[in-house]
Amino acid sequence: MNYSMVIAEIQRELASLADASRAANLQRFFKTGPGEYGAGDRFRGIRVPVLRGLARKYQDVALAEAGRLLQSAFHEDRLLALLLLIRHYDRGGQAARDKIHRYYLEHTRCVNNWDLVDASAPQLVGQYLVDRPKDTLTRLAASGDLWERRIAIIATFYFIKQNHFDDTLRIARLLLTDPEDLIHKAVGWMLREVQKRETAVAEAFLQKHYRRMPRTMLRYAIERLPEARRQAYLQGTVA
Repeated sequence: MNYSMVIAEIQRELASLADASRAANLQRFFKTGPGEYGAGDRFRGIRVPVLRGLARKYQDVALAEAGRLLQSAFHEDRLLALLLLIRHYDRGGQAARDKIHRYYLEHTRCVNNWDLVDASAPQLVGQYLVDRPKDTLTRLAASGDLWERRIAIIATFYFIKQNHFDDTLRIARLLLTDPEDLIHKAVGWMLREVQKRETAVAEAFLQKHYRRMPRTMLRYAIERLPEARRQAYLQGTVA
């Protein structure tokens, strides 16, 4: 079966699983209207567990085919492509991992909604960089593209799971004044993940920066703190 036929087979199966009613709901949920963060995105209406099943079914497709699927106009196709790239990454040698990481960074325009970022950045960026210089994260955090900035902070989730927090805190500092709510939520979420593992590290960061944080970022970051402590942050009375 040639390259084009494999993609056509996958997309025929995706089309057969489409649910127009669910697609309409997803297009509202993911803000696809004019001027919204997901403007113009198209949905088939397929649930994520179904896509994960398809990723297992098609896990042996060539890397090039998964890459081509990433360029589809349909959101679910791109999510499936990312799940396939992760499978290739997990099973691949160093040369394959280098290629996948490079391809991902060259096609961030296709990783263009928060769920796509969150499903892929920890593995395809964070895991790749864990023992390497982190200049890529600094560059992404300074990008004019919302999704590249989200990739920068969400990629550090991989480091957090290894109990390494410095890069999360460094990227969080770079994004403290970001104008986008989706970045506020992502940074707050990562700070909360740090707090779950090392409260003192997260609190030291919060005490230094909480007055500069957008409210949403702060609320996400302190969500798991005791109520009295949470209120102290919200009221600005933490020493």
